[in-house]
Amino acid sequence: MDPENLSSFISDRVLVYGKVVPLTLTRDGKLRWNHDDRRCLNVEKEVLGFTFEGSRIRVNVAVEKRDGILCFANMGGIARQSFVFEPLSEESLTLWSQKLRDYIDSFGRPKRLLIFVNPFGGKKCATKIFVEDVRPCLEDADIQFTVIETKHQLHAKEVVKTLDLSKYDGIVCVSGDGILVEVINGLLEREDWSDAIKMPIGMVPAGTGNGMVKSLLDSAGEICSPSNAILAVIRGHTRSLDVATISQGKTRFFSVLMLAWGLIADIDIESEKYRWMGSARIDFYALQRITYLRHYNGRVSFVPAPGFEEYGEQTIYSGEPSCETRTSQQESLNTQQPGYLGSDVKLENMHWRTISGPFVSIWLHNVPWGSEDVLAAPNAMFSDGYLDLIIVKDIPKLSLLSLLSKMNDGSHVHCPHVMYLKVKAFVLEPGARIDDPMKEGIIDSDGELLARGNVTYKGNVKCSMAYDKLQITVDQGLATLFAPV
Repeated sequence: MDPENLSSFISDRVLVYGKVVPLTLTRDGKLRWNHDDRRCLNVEKEVLGFTFEGSRIRVNVAVEKRDGILCFANMGGIARQSFVFEPLSEESLTLWSQKLRDYIDSFGRPKRLLIFVNPFGGKKCATKIFVEDVRPCLEDADIQFTVIETKHQLHAKEVVKTLDLSKYDGIVCVSGDGILVEVINGLLEREDWSDAIKMPIGMVPAGTGNGMVKSLLDSAGEICSPSNAILAVIRGHTRSLDVATISQGKTRFFSVLMLAWGLIADIDIESEKYRWMGSARIDFYALQRITYLRHYNGRVSFVPAPGFEEYGEQTIYSGEPSCETRTSQQESLNTQQPGYLGSDVKLENMHWRTISGPFVSIWLHNVPWGSEDVLAAPNAMFSDGYLDLIIVKDIPKLSLLSLLSKMNDGSHVHCPHVMYLKVKAFVLEPGARIDDPMKEGIIDSDGELLARGNVTYKGNVKCSMAYDKLQITVDQGLATLFAPV
């Protein structure tokens, strides 16, 4: 139901803090009254919910913090507050209660949520963020919720694969990007994946990167904070999200953030050895990798979006990667479960281009921000059906250092050593390092180690894919996210 098309509104005189004043719920969603404290509320944007206290109605709100407002909790620019009024008759109380409930219900807000809290991610602050920022807002909004603290990697994925989704109106991840990726993969591995993937998913930043929630909030001009993130969930607005299918033989991984090979992947994964340094580990290890810069042999092929056909040389689609030569370590991981098999687009009928190495870095992005301070792909969109591809080949070390310093505002894509384009499909054929052909590289997807070659960091860790040819296709708008207006 459209709130503006409701057949009626209500106006009456009520008690507000001991004073009789006129109170009106207007057709355009404003709650107005004559009182010195606050005279108007935007119901859709500011009202979380309401509760009954005998003959009084308490309206719980979240507003931008401003001087003079008495609030229960300051949440980084957002103040939780309540406004209490008392209708002058039992009939008026019943009418106000019904009208307010109908009006808020007309927004289609979630009433029941499943919440994953990852206590191990980032600075290990997810539990504190849930207790101080998330739970109070959900209680004010009268939203029922079930909380699951993740115990180990892939815990969230295991839960959603067998979850009774009919019990919930959405899933919220109080975590970094990793739990979101697990949830997406779990939903798409279900037999009922086509219905399951329609479940709206919300993000509350509590990890190291927080690229997805940063992208969501920044697109609406909002600060990336737990309060703004949970308010976006409560308000119930959603937007579509492209999902990329990475395939190699029978193995598939569903990506919503990025894929990296070369410099960015090496920094992201190998810097974990310096995790004790906190977020500074990224900058510290980036300097090491620039000083001892690696170049990788290999080739990338892609279907360019309209307007990007000048990149690369014309080629033909060579078929889906089977990875027959390097599957021994993968055999136990290649059992295909029922679920989504990826886009059914006819790749052989598309116009392919190719670029050969050596490469310094290959980076594919689905959303603009890679983390809260890295605007990796400034032109990326949530559901345009394309991935943004950033390629760096030969580049002087000083230019590379300058390039990395510009990632906080996205201006790195204008560097003359960078190719930045949009692609519909992509094939990566990774090779060995130029300086030492016995050593290969790392493929990183959504912050996780997807594949590793010979003589690499974490050489004893089994990966879901081999360091060999892999293919990526995009399914436009497949997933759904809670998002600010």
